[in-house]
Amino acid sequence: MTQILQIGSKVIQAHEVLSLLRRYQLMPQIVRNIILDQAIADISCTEEERRVAVEKFYQQHQLTSPQAQEAWLRTQGMSLEQMEDLAVRPVLLEKFKIATWESKVDAYFLNRKASLDRVVYSLIRNKDQGLTQEIYFRILEGEQCFADLAREYSQGAEASRGGLLGPVPLNQPHPTLSKLLSVSQPGQLWPPRALGEWFVIIRLEEFIPAKLDESMRRHLIDEQFENWLLLQIQQVSVSWSVLPSSSLLAS
Repeated sequence: MTQILQIGSKVIQAHEVLSLLRRYQLMPQIVRNIILDQAIADISCTEEERRVAVEKFYQQHQLTSPQAQEAWLRTQGMSLEQMEDLAVRPVLLEKFKIATWESKVDAYFLNRKASLDRVVYSLIRNKDQGLTQEIYFRILEGEQCFADLAREYSQGAEASRGGLLGPVPLNQPHPTLSKLLSVSQPGQLWPPRALGEWFVIIRLEEFIPAKLDESMRRHLIDEQFENWLLLQIQQVSVSWSVLPSSSLLAS
């Protein structure tokens, strides 16, 4: 048998590697990283970018002395060049993301805007239709405030917050509620309506439109990247085979 790794007293033979990858669920991570390596294969960085990336890597891993760096390399089984390649990998990935998806952000934002807009709203839900109707008129006539009535009568987790929910993406609530909120003005109170086993009262408190600022742009680039990566992982084929010992010895 061919020994390829020893960890303490444990000797790992070549034929055991696939079993270990399965046992420790490492294949998805390996597939992901192979796809990324292929994606960034033709992307380069400057010497200054490489130097900064390595320095940042040292700081993140608290490798502040040559001794610490050497110890880390021994533990990881890496050469200095391999460690530097690992350190610069995020820089190459960032360049890949920008080159691939930055020009698509504006259109993607418009397509996603309905789910990026956020709302703050108040909700009361109760299984008693008559009581819910009475609560609605109390709020409408100003007899009691929404928050007090929510704390007393709402039968969901929102009761502890006086019925107040959000900010949340506009598409996060139940579709019926999302539709009402999308056509509401702040402060608009909707009459009770059936929603499954509940009767609900809803009021929009605040509408927070999504803005394509730098933070949102960064988020959407990352989102497009993750969507692409997930698709690549789903489409890739992984074949399992074990070479005979004689082939391993010959190699």
